[in-house]
Amino acid sequence: MNWEVWLVGLGGGAGAALRYLVDRAVSRAVGAGLPWGTFTVNTAGTLLLGLLVGAASAASVSPQLWALLSVGLCGALTTYSTFSQEVLSLVREGRGLAAGGYAALTGGCALVALAAGAWAAGALL
Repeated sequence: MNWEVWLVGLGGGAGAALRYLVDRAVSRAVGAGLPWGTFTVNTAGTLLLGLLVGAASAASVSPQLWALLSVGLCGALTTYSTFSQEVLSLVREGRGLAAGGYAALTGGCALVALAAGAWAAGALL
């Protein structure tokens, strides 16, 4: 087994813990109308991934750093499975419009965050 696997695990543990803490804090702050905690971690994680992608394009990023931050941290911080489950829950609650809006907002913001992060990293490096 190589070191990159351990780095993915280390980053993943940090990302999962961070996701849990941010999700709880945001959910407490704004209430339970929509899953804003998941929205926040997905958008923030995608922005961070965009910064990493931009940095990797502008400078050399080692495979180890990529494994730690991109695959590990960002991979565990963002959560497609929880997002999907929350959309399904909204639909089952009879809140189809909210589910569709939340899904569209999450996808759109993720794409914008990724592009903004990549652009910002490129502009700064």
